[in-house]
Amino acid sequence: MSTNDKELRVGMVGYAFMGAAHSQAWRTVNRVFDLPARARMALICGRDTAKVADAADRLGWDAYTTDWRDLINRDDIDVVDICTPGDSHAEIALAALAAGKHVLCEKPLANTVEEARAMTAAADTARAAGVRSMCGFNYRRVPAVTMMRQLVADGRLGVIRHVRATYLQDWIVDPQFPLVWRLQKDRAGSGALGDIGAHIIDLTQYVTGQRISGVSAVTETFVKERPLPAESSGLAATVDGQTAPTGTVTVDDAAVFVARLDGGALATYEASRFATGRKNALRVEINGSLGSVVFDLERLNELEFYDATRPTTEQGFSRILVTEGEHPYMSAWWPPGHIIGYEHSFTHEMRDFIEAVATGVDPTPSFADALQVQLVLDAVARSAELGSSWAEVEPTLTAARV
Repeated sequence: MSTNDKELRVGMVGYAFMGAAHSQAWRTVNRVFDLPARARMALICGRDTAKVADAADRLGWDAYTTDWRDLINRDDIDVVDICTPGDSHAEIALAALAAGKHVLCEKPLANTVEEARAMTAAADTARAAGVRSMCGFNYRRVPAVTMMRQLVADGRLGVIRHVRATYLQDWIVDPQFPLVWRLQKDRAGSGALGDIGAHIIDLTQYVTGQRISGVSAVTETFVKERPLPAESSGLAATVDGQTAPTGTVTVDDAAVFVARLDGGALATYEASRFATGRKNALRVEINGSLGSVVFDLERLNELEFYDATRPTTEQGFSRILVTEGEHPYMSAWWPPGHIIGYEHSFTHEMRDFIEAVATGVDPTPSFADALQVQLVLDAVARSAELGSSWAEVEPTLTAARV
């Protein structure tokens, strides 16, 4: 353990799925990594007093509040961790940066390009005063993904020609599933496109070092009306034995698009929450002139690697088990062959964020990097709206190739 006494006091807004994942990471990170500062889980925020009080106790936070403005105004908070629906990201992040707090914001950065631009501009201004910000694309921190990127950067695949990325789920296949916030454009910004499509956009650009420059897309909403949720149970409510009223689904259920990358590669992307039988199936394949590499989240400790430079008699996809101490992040965990899981990607995220803040460097992905992903999402939406016509992705000057 580090003997450094520096403490980063964290205030987190939100306590549901991502709040629980981030809490697990904040609890764990200093117990496994030797870092120049120690995170303290000082304050958690949620609107419902009873629920946030329970979350504070269950997830390990020192105290709770029901107003995120109180959290930001406190002098004893150094970091604001935003785990709320997308419609509140910009407001909270802008206030936190203005108050001199370091900010970690879940993906996608915002619901609109305009909000993402404002957040990026605020982050640039705050950086001059030593305030750091990062967007939480956690899959970058899976050791196999980081190694995948290194194989590409080292030239092991040669010239990148093809990228194939899919992210498939099925949790809303049932038409009686209620109209939760993720199915409402004003809350979520978009559906499968922003929720899971953003991950594969960021991941493929991170791995290849190339940005998406243009897209041609189609989207579909398969179930257009859903039951309004009961306030307490999250299930469809009934009134006198009758099914509750329905509401309109205002986001996409699935998005499919082809793309060009600025290094010359052709790419295909598919994001769906209607892939029956697929629970959280993220898969990326990269084909190059000298080889190929494949990552599958359902086997997140492994890569498939094809080395076309080997003799023909020895060629074939080989399995790399990414659990050695020399592999990214793995030296802090278990002996070789002892696998890690989904939650570790968040622990690695907090590790990198703490180290960057404590040493005064800019963490990645930055808000500018996340803005670039937002511009791709916007291009996909524009293309689909116009009937799969080609849409150029607006370039940014500030996003780093990381």
